[in-house]
Amino acid sequence: MNPIFKENTAPALALIAGAALFSVAFNASAQVNYPAKPIKMIVPFQAGGATDVMARVVGQKLSAQLGQPVVIDNKAGAAGIIGTDSVAKAPPDGYTIMLGLSNSLMTNQFLYTKLPYDAQKDLAMVYRIAMAPLVLVVNPSVPAKTGPELLKYVAANKGKVSYGSYGIGAYPHLAGAHMSLTQNADMVHVAYKGEAPMVQDLIGGQIQMAFASALQVKGHLDAGKLRAIGTSGEKRMATLPQVPTLAEQGLNDEAYRVTGWLAVAAPGATPQPIIDRLASEIQKAVQSPEVRERIVGIGFEVQDNGLPPAFNAAYRQELPIWYRLIKQSGAKLD
Repeated sequence: MNPIFKENTAPALALIAGAALFSVAFNASAQVNYPAKPIKMIVPFQAGGATDVMARVVGQKLSAQLGQPVVIDNKAGAAGIIGTDSVAKAPPDGYTIMLGLSNSLMTNQFLYTKLPYDAQKDLAMVYRIAMAPLVLVVNPSVPAKTGPELLKYVAANKGKVSYGSYGIGAYPHLAGAHMSLTQNADMVHVAYKGEAPMVQDLIGGQIQMAFASALQVKGHLDAGKLRAIGTSGEKRMATLPQVPTLAEQGLNDEAYRVTGWLAVAAPGATPQPIIDRLASEIQKAVQSPEVRERIVGIGFEVQDNGLPPAFNAAYRQELPIWYRLIKQSGAKLD
């Protein structure tokens, strides 16, 4: 290097090094003092739904624990994509997080041909709050009372059975498509704009079966307007303990064992100490009796270990399962 160039650049290099050290020190200080201002929690769905309710319950508890307001901001639209994208592009400082469902954090990446964010790179999984198993229910006109009986029924009535879902690519669609394909049943899929109209048509007999939330169908089950066949997931639902899982009944396909979930995520480059602090505080909030009661009351199942290591391991394990289910169903959206 030219000595003159070296002499002239030495002060500049010293300034750059000093600035870098200051930046590192500042960021470290910011992480130690986190949170020093209100936190915005994006909910990528409309106010009033189960996800929004859980965000407000958890947010209120977090606010009390952290000593800072947790402000809920509903950014609904495009199956959760709009709100999720706003988090993916937010500053990675821990002051913008989201509480969303597995569709926006997991399955949309396989369902949509184009997404404005990469769920695996632009988002950091913070804490999985709850699992969201569903109940496979039928209209009472369907004679089947168990999972194996239902499989035999749909196979014997090829092309005559309709199943509902609350959207293309949603779990009820994927699980129904899997059942139809494996039983060569040629069932008809009917997609609704929401779960409530799907359940009403199921009661009315316009469709014969559907996977639905306990919150939507428990009253109808108690009244005898619908019949429960079984639940998805690995364990029985706390709110419907008398209904066995489909896996218990011998339906061991991964389509019936996997479930949706509810989780908190942050921008992908959020520093690990901030993620760990958030995860620890969310775990404390979720394990409080009042929050657990609300989670179960809505029909979710509390995730006992949703911390980042366990959450990320489960996420990687589930990725290929959801990919296969979506590819098998043929579902694709722009």
